[in-house]
Amino acid sequence: MIKKFKTSLALACLMLSPYALASEPDCKDDFPTAAIADYVLGCMAANGNTFASLHQCSCSIDFIKSKMTYSDYEKAQTVMQAQLDRGQRGIFFRDSNWAKKRVKELESYQAESTLRCF
Repeated sequence: MIKKFKTSLALACLMLSPYALASEPDCKDDFPTAAIADYVLGCMAANGNTFASLHQCSCSIDFIKSKMTYSDYEKAQTVMQAQLDRGQRGIFFRDSNWAKKRVKELESYQAESTLRCF
């Protein structure tokens, strides 16, 4: 009886350990809070800074987060910023196929999020 109790107690402790309770991390939900806030604030500024735009822009970034990793999002954002450079560097980021692909992916998710959220 005592051996059965010890086995049950050990099993209960194992099941209640933090590792047993931790769920599988979502690789697409690793966006830092600052990146989310930056997106939402920029989106709100472009859409009138209204209470409704807060919800729409939050919906938009949530949709984008569900479609791409933060690493891919960050790369696309970096390329988009570099494309604004009027010098030699800007040409490289505007004309290369890999840069166009990254930006096109993010822009397509943004367009789809606009249809879903606005």
